[in-house]
Amino acid sequence: MSKQIKVLVTGAGGFIGNHLVTYLKEQGYWVRGVDIKHPEFDDTQADEFELLDLRRWDNCLQATRGVEEVYALAADMGGMGFISYNHAQILHNNILINTHTLEAARVNGVKRYLYSSSACVYPEYLQEETEVTPLKEDDAYPAQPQDAYGWEKLVTERLCLRYREAYGIETHIVRFHNIFGPHGTWEGGREKVPAAFCRKAAVAKLTGNHEFEIWGDGKQTRSFCFIDDITYGIHKLMHSDHYEPLNMGQDRMISINGLADMVAEIAGIEIQKKHIAGPEGVRGRNSDNTKVKEVLDWEPKISLEEGMARTYAWIENNVKEKMTASKEAAQELAHSKVVK
Repeated sequence: MSKQIKVLVTGAGGFIGNHLVTYLKEQGYWVRGVDIKHPEFDDTQADEFELLDLRRWDNCLQATRGVEEVYALAADMGGMGFISYNHAQILHNNILINTHTLEAARVNGVKRYLYSSSACVYPEYLQEETEVTPLKEDDAYPAQPQDAYGWEKLVTERLCLRYREAYGIETHIVRFHNIFGPHGTWEGGREKVPAAFCRKAAVAKLTGNHEFEIWGDGKQTRSFCFIDDITYGIHKLMHSDHYEPLNMGQDRMISINGLADMVAEIAGIEIQKKHIAGPEGVRGRNSDNTKVKEVLDWEPKISLEEGMARTYAWIENNVKEKMTASKEAAQELAHSKVVK
C-alpha cells in the first residue's frame, strides 16, 4: 500500500487478536495492539503494544488515538464452561469495553470500525435440535440468545448500526462461528472445545489413560472454522461496503462425539468416551454462509481435518513440555476435567 495505514486491534493479547495483528502486519499496516495482557503463546508482531483495561473510558481514548481503523476484538469470554457460569461478569465487563471503545473511536475520528460479534446472538429456539437448519443473519430476531454473552453482542451490534447512522463512522459487524487454531488457550477453563479435545487426546496418548470425558451425550452439533480463514475474511469485510451483521465460519456441521473421534484419529489413539454432566450450550448450531459468499466472495479454504491436525500438533507439544517440566504438572493434566 502506498500510504501505511495505522490500525488498532483490541484484544490483541488473545487468540484471534494476535493472529490478526500478524496478518495485518503482513499486509503492510502499522498496527497498535491493546489488551490487559500480552499474548500468552507468541511474541506480538504489533508495532506498538499497550497494556490497557478497556473497561475504562480514558484507556479507550488512549488506545484509539491516531488510528484510521479499529478491529474491536476485546472481550471477557471463554468456552461454555466459562460463559455458562459468569453471566453478570461478562455482561458488565463487555458492555463497558464495547461502549467506551466505540465512543472513543468516534471522538478520535476513526474512519472504519469492525466489531467482532458471535453466533451466540442467535435465538435458542432455533437451536434445539442436533440437525439444526443453518442460521441466516436475519434469524437473530425475534431475539432470544441463550446467555448474557449473546445478549451483550446483540446489543452492541445495534449500537454499531446506530453510530453509523448518527455519526458516519463506517462500522462493520462479523458474527464468528467457533474459531480455532494453534497459539490459543488450551487449558485452565476458558479454552473452547477444539483446544480442550486436543489437550485431552494428547494427555491420553502420553499417559496411556484413554478415558475421554465429554459434557452431555456428545450428540450436540457445531461448525468450526480455522483461524487463517478468519483473519483474511475480517480484513476483507473491513474494506467492503457491507455494514449489516455477517456470518463468518464453516458451514460444515459435526457432532461433538465426531470431533472427539477426529482428534483421536489425528493423535493415533483409540479413546473411551465417558459422558458426564456439564454445560452443553445449544443443541445444534451451524452457519448459513450464503450472504458472506455473495457480498465478500469468501468461504473457508482449510478443512476441519487439516485445521485440527495443525492445532493438535501445537497443543501436543505444549502438553509434552508441561508434563516434562514437573510431576505436579503432569498429574494436573492427567486428571484435568475441563472438557467443553
